[in-house]
Amino acid sequence: MTPAKSRGMLISIEGGEGAGKSTVLEAIRSLLLAHGLDVVLTREPGGTTGSEAIRALLLDPTRSLCAETELLLMFAARAQLVREVVLPALERGAAVLTDRFTDASFAYQGGGRGIDMGVIADLERWAARVKPDLTFLLDVGVDVGLARARARGAALDRIESEQLDFFERVRATYLARAAAEPERFRVIDASEPPEAVLRSVTSALSAWLGQQ
Repeated sequence: MTPAKSRGMLISIEGGEGAGKSTVLEAIRSLLLAHGLDVVLTREPGGTTGSEAIRALLLDPTRSLCAETELLLMFAARAQLVREVVLPALERGAAVLTDRFTDASFAYQGGGRGIDMGVIADLERWAARVKPDLTFLLDVGVDVGLARARARGAALDRIESEQLDFFERVRATYLARAAAEPERFRVIDASEPPEAVLRSVTSALSAWLGQQ
C-alpha cells in the first residue's frame, strides 16, 4: 500500500450518524491552510462525477442492495476518487482532507453488514491503495447521534434508515479499529459541546503537525 505521508498527507474524519463531521472538517481545513498547506477537501462516497453518481445509488432509500453490492459500490466510488483526486493531490504535496475513507467500509459494511474483514482489507489494498496518515474518530453514543441526525429534518437516506443495532455494531467496529491503531487515530468525544469538540480536534491536529 502506498504510504501517503511520503508525499502529501491524507487526513480522514470518521464517525457515525450525527457525529458533527461537517463542522470539524471546516475547522481542520482552516488550520491546515493556516499552516500554508495546499488543502483538497473531498468526501466519501463521492468526490468525482462518477463517484457522486454511485453515491446517489448507494443512498437512495427506494433501492434494495445486498451487502456485497453495497461494499463493491463503495470501493468503486473510492477507487475513482483515489485515482482522480487523492493520488494526484498527494503527489504534488497537498493535504487531502476527506469526510470518511476506508475505515467507514470496515465499520459499516464489515461491522454493520457482517462482511468478512479480510475481504474488505483485500479491497483496501487493491482498490484504495492509500491509507490515511491521521484519522479523527468523532465518537458519540448511537442514541445521541441518531437524534441529532433526525433533528435536521431532512429525509433519511438508505443507510441512515437502518436499525439501532446496526449503528451499535458500526460504532463498536470504529472503536476497535481506533484501539488497534492508536498511532493513527485520535478519538474525540463528540458528545461534548461543539466548541469543546473543536478545541480537542485542533489541539490534536496541531500536535500531530508539529511532529511531521
